[in-house]
Order: sequence, then C-alpha cells, then structure tokens
Amino acid sequence: MAISVLMPALSPTMTEGKLATWLVAEGDKISAGDVIAEIETDKATMEVEAVDEGVLGKIIVAAGTDNVAVNAPIAVILEEGEDAGNVDMDAVAGSGGPAPKAEAKPEPAPAPTAAAPAPAAPAPKPAPAPAAAASGDRVFASPLARRMAEQAGLDLGQIAGSGPNGRIVKHDIEEAIAGGIGKAAPAAVAAAPAPAPSIGSAPSPDVPGLPAFDEIPNTNMRKVIAKRLTESKQFAPHFYLTVDCEIDALLNVRKELNAKLDGEKVSVNDLVIKASAQALKKVPAANASWTDEAIRIFKSVDISVAVAIEGGLITPVIRDAQNKGALDIAREMKDLASRARDGKLMPEEYQGGTFSISNLGMFGIKDFCAVINPPQGAILAIGAGEQRPVVKDGALAVATVMSCTLSVDHRVVDGAVGAEFLAAFKKLIEDPLTMLL
Repeated sequence: MAISVLMPALSPTMTEGKLATWLVAEGDKISAGDVIAEIETDKATMEVEAVDEGVLGKIIVAAGTDNVAVNAPIAVILEEGEDAGNVDMDAVAGSGGPAPKAEAKPEPAPAPTAAAPAPAAPAPKPAPAPAAAASGDRVFASPLARRMAEQAGLDLGQIAGSGPNGRIVKHDIEEAIAGGIGKAAPAAVAAAPAPAPSIGSAPSPDVPGLPAFDEIPNTNMRKVIAKRLTESKQFAPHFYLTVDCEIDALLNVRKELNAKLDGEKVSVNDLVIKASAQALKKVPAANASWTDEAIRIFKSVDISVAVAIEGGLITPVIRDAQNKGALDIAREMKDLASRARDGKLMPEEYQGGTFSISNLGMFGIKDFCAVINPPQGAILAIGAGEQRPVVKDGALAVATVMSCTLSVDHRVVDGAVGAEFLAAFKKLIEDPLTMLL
C-alpha cells in the first residue's frame, strides 16, 4: 500500500520549512527510521526519518524548495514489490496518508464511486480501549510510533499499545490508521499560531530614486525573527532600566578561577548568566511572562542566551541556571553555542526560556536596549566593560564599568520589580563571592 511522506512539524511553532536536501533517490530501498531528507526550520537543520519501509516511489517536493507547509506530502513510499506503474501517485500524494481509505473527496473524476465504500471504513469499533491515556498523563511510545502518529494526525492518548508495558509501537499506529482510530481533536489544528492582528501597514521599500542594489532572499529564520520582533514591539509595552556595574572584582575572581582550571575557561558572560539566575531567584516576580488570563511566575530560571549565527540569531537555553555553578554554565554554553552555529540544536534546546540575555560587549558596544523575546517578560542587554572615572569616598578614581539595560514588558513587570532585580544583579556582579552563598 503506497504511503505518502509528509512534511513534519519539527517544532511547536513551525508552520512551514525548506526541504534542503534529499539523502535518497527515487527507486532506493529504505527502512523505517532511515534518514531520508534534511529540513531547514527557522532555527536549525533537522533530519527526516522514514516512517515505513519500502521503495521511494516518487519525490514530490524537490530539494531546495522553500515554504513547504507542514503536513504537505513531499514523497511517496511503495511497499516492497509494489509496481509504481500500477499506483496513482497523484492520488496518494493528495491524500496525505495511506491511499486506499482516507481520500473520499479527491480530484479524480470517479469520486462519486470512491465515496460509496467510505462509510464502511468507520464501521469497525476500536477493539482495544485507550489504556495509555487512562493510565496517566504520560503516553509511552517508540520514537518511530510518535513520528508516524504525528504525520498521520493521530492522538497517541487514544491508542492502546501492544508493546512491553503498554508501549505504543509501529504496528499499533498502522492498525489505528487502518481502523480510523485516534484521530486528533480539532484543537490540534487550532494550536497553530494565529497571525497577529496587523497594526497599520509597512511602508513600501520601493521608492523613486533608489540606487542599484543586490537582493538577498529572506531565509525562514530571518522571516521568523522579523515577525516575532515586530509583534514584540507592537504588543509588549517596553520600558528600560539601566544600571552601571563595577566589574574589577568580577574580573579578578574570573582570573583566579581560570588559573585553577585545566584548559577550561569561564567567561564574563558565563558569570553574567550566573548572576542573572541568582538575581531572578531572589526576585522571582521578574522571572515571568504575560497571558490574557494570568501572569505566569516560573519556578525554574531557564535563561535564553542570544548567539549570533549566519543569517540571524538563536537563543539556546541554560535550564535550571539558578542551580548551576559557573563552570557548569561555561561548559554548557560552549557546547550550545558551537552546535547553534552548526545548525544542530534540537528545538527543546532553544525554546522555552523564561528570561533572555544579549551581550554585545565583545563588540565594544557601550550600552543598548534589546527587544524582548516573546513570550518572556524581560531581556538584559550587556555592554562592554571599560575604564571610566568614578567617585569613591568623595575622591575621583578609575574603575572598569559595565552598563546593563533591562528591557521590560510593563504588563508583566512593574518598574519597582525591575529595579529590585537590577539591584540584586548589581550586588552579585560587584561582589561575585556572594554568588557562592
């Protein structure tokens, strides 16, 4: 039975992607779990695995195609021994799934005849009860079964597993598809991000008298960055708080730490992450986000750190940063930043942060105001440490000073809370030994 391969949703916010490369060709034999293609999302390049075994009968979407919608058919797999000449490839591709059952309303002319047997399909009652859903919140399924269920639009909570300890396996998904069991609720469709209401329209970039120019096509990443930051400035009422921190003590502690490490280094940015996490632990009201129903105060400090990559920006997340030491943060940040630049981060590694840090100090930027990363409530912009005149005990002195600006969503964090956070952050930065308390 011919089966269509669908464009997978590789992250909760993904609605379309670029089919970058096919790793197999038409006529190649493939097995379930084989990597057959690479997809470029807005943040990374991900691999697509085959959900069944057979022969790749037809490639529908060519390599290099942009803006391929999630769940759109991209290829057709034939069962071993099945003759491509006897299969209506267009009908299989259009069905978005196994050819024989799902398509009661296809384009071919004999549609009325095909519609007659359709009522027979729902007749079989689901034999097994959905034990997986009844036993608890967690549904146990093999990675292949999860991918097959996602591509077929099935709710795993409504499917009973026949594997060890009730685990859902490939065979269970095939039976569910054949019997029409476990169709996802309409809410799954509604979960797709709705377009934000437009506030006015952007001015046209085409005006008389423009000089000659080259056009660089916008990547999916650049489009998503533009959309999310525009929404952030439109809907999150930003305000800004700036504090100057003397970092001479911090630089001395960092120097002593690095002298004791065997080939590893802790950066100023790693210590900034540590201080921010500790400050958020002291002022949890700043570790929050807005919803129309309530303000969410997060119990864990998961810090998103802006990393510049080719063509855009990505924010890998340091999870539970409040419970990690500076060296743990340094090791994790080095690994995440390296894989971010190679486009190898998994969605869970750059989504779901509760607070963001953007550091442009290494570029010599004195201070700046960052745009909030929605749905978070705040982002801390770190400037360069530089020698500045300061007054100490009534006398002029020189200190290394770093300007830090907090951008705040006023719906979530009031001025007093933002100021309290910055005061806690400044104290930790200027007296870094207190980070150990």
